[in-house]
Amino acid sequence: MAVVVLSEDLIRAAAASTPITASSRTDDIPPSWDERAVLTTMLDYVRDTVQVKCAGLSDEQARRAPLPGSPLTTISSLVSHLRWVEYYWIRVILLGEQDRTPVTEDDPDAESLGTLSWRNEPVTLRWVLMHLIEETARHNGHIDLLREMADGLTGR
Repeated sequence: MAVVVLSEDLIRAAAASTPITASSRTDDIPPSWDERAVLTTMLDYVRDTVQVKCAGLSDEQARRAPLPGSPLTTISSLVSHLRWVEYYWIRVILLGEQDRTPVTEDDPDAESLGTLSWRNEPVTLRWVLMHLIEETARHNGHIDLLREMADGLTGR
């Protein structure tokens, strides 16, 4: 399985490239119906939706925090969060790489994904893919609302 972790520069790349449109983005119908194909197709679909929702944003719009009660909730911070969530679950948990998430004791706003100290058995690829689909889909809703607040575009 080729795993592509969301890029930190996703917003900038989306703004500079040809936007993904409904006719060119990944469809939610997998090429085959085995479980792995279904899950990876759905993950690709929700990833593509992030790109669609970010396409054409300026850096200022992506970093705008329109919610007074949530000053860290920006489109940029949500995309960064999704990038680090994928990195953590795929590279660190599944592949056993060293954890390089930006977590420091001095930075309370740094990405904090927790540990698996509550589990005695390893997580499965199935669980990780389902978690990434759920996480990305949920944050797509947040990005959609922030995008509408940024420039009025909806339903992308």
